[in-house]
Amino acid sequence: MSGISAQGSTLHMATGTGGAKTITAISVGFPAIVTSNAHGLNNGDVVVLASVVGTMGALLNGTQRVVANKTANTFALLDADTTGLTYTSGGTATPQTYTKINGLLSFDGFDGAADELDTTDLDSTAKEFVSGIKDEGKFGFEIKTLKTDVGQIALRAARTSGAITPFKLTLPDGSVASFSALVKTMPTGGGVNAVLKGKVDTKISGPVSWA
Repeated sequence: MSGISAQGSTLHMATGTGGAKTITAISVGFPAIVTSNAHGLNNGDVVVLASVVGTMGALLNGTQRVVANKTANTFALLDADTTGLTYTSGGTATPQTYTKINGLLSFDGFDGAADELDTTDLDSTAKEFVSGIKDEGKFGFEIKTLKTDVGQIALRAARTSGAITPFKLTLPDGSVASFSALVKTMPTGGGVNAVLKGKVDTKISGPVSWA
């Protein structure tokens, strides 16, 4: 069985918001399916939901959700379970807009693990543990230094501001990892007969969602 080539992978970061998409229906179940005619969204996009009427509103309004399984007029909310809730009317989905980070050479990460919580007591005959909250770890990527690239300019701005920023890694097979991260370092270096390049380090905040 052959592996997936990394060639053609792309990395984007959120740099704004697009126009709100009108919602006309949301299904009951997991994942919830949203109907929004000609929405133009892509798998892995992040949307902020608002103005949903019904008991689903308490779950969805004001939250960020990842788009998956998109068709021309529908998309799934990857991590939304609306079982037992009702949709009455209304709603909007406002997408993040993304800018490509050019000059990508390599990437690695999603290397976190859950904490181990010690549950050993005096009745135990050996150490006992349960899984705690998951830490998704880091995401690092090497880039050629392109001073005028809009994506790299946005990276530098995120590092300066310290803001948690949404990212989207798209692999050649179409799968998309959506996550938010702090941009910690953005070095650059060079040498004889070599282009300027550097390894950007980020710390993931929250979950990683694959669509």
